Amino acid sequence: MSLTKQNITTLLALCQKGNQLAQLEVYNRYHAAMYNTALRIVKNTAEAEDVMQESFITAFAKLDTFKGTASFGSWLKRIVINNSIMQYRKSLRFVELKAEDVKEWDDDMDEGIAEEDLSFIRAKEVISCMDGLHESYQRILSLHFIEGYDYEELCEILGISYANCRTLISRAKESLRRKLATTA
Repeated sequence: MSLTKQNITTLLALCQKGNQLAQLEVYNRYHAAMYNTALRIVKNTAEAEDVMQESFITAFAKLDTFKGTASFGSWLKRIVINNSIMQYRKSLRFVELKAEDVKEWDDDMDEGIAEEDLSFIRAKEVISCMDGLHESYQRILSLHFIEGYDYEELCEILGISYANCRTLISRAKESLRRKLATTA
C-alpha cells in the first residue's frame, strides 16, 4: 500500500505523540533506502546501520521541525546524508591492499558475459575508481550522480558556494575520467 499525503501526515502525528507502532511503520517503510544512502557515503555496513538508526532517532525527536514543504522521505534523507557525512569525517581511514590481492581485469574476461552483467561490472569499475579519488570528489560525485542532488542542494548540504560546487564537480569528473583511462 502506498502512503498518501494524508496517511503519512496521520502516521507522523502518531509518531510525534510517541506511538511506537507508528514509528515502527515509518521505519519499515524507509529503512532500506536510508541504509543504502548511508552506505554509499560511509562505505561500511556497520557504520551505515548505526547512522541510519541514529538518523531515525533524530527524525522522531525533531518531527516538530518537519514543515511538510518537502516529502518526509526527502527530509529524512537529508538527515541521513548529514549524519553520514559527519560519521565519514570522523572515521577517515585508509585500507592498504597487497599487490597479490588485486586481480587485474583481462579483456578476454568480457567474452561470454551477458550484456547486463558486463554493464554491472563496468559500473563496479567506475565505483571502484571513485573510491580512489580524493574524499571530497567521492562525496560530491556520489551525492550528485547516485543520490541525484542538484547543484543548489549540494551547496546547502556541503556548505559551499554555487561556483565552488560547479568547480568541484567538474574537477571530480575530470579526475574520475583520468583514473578510468589509466585502468582501461
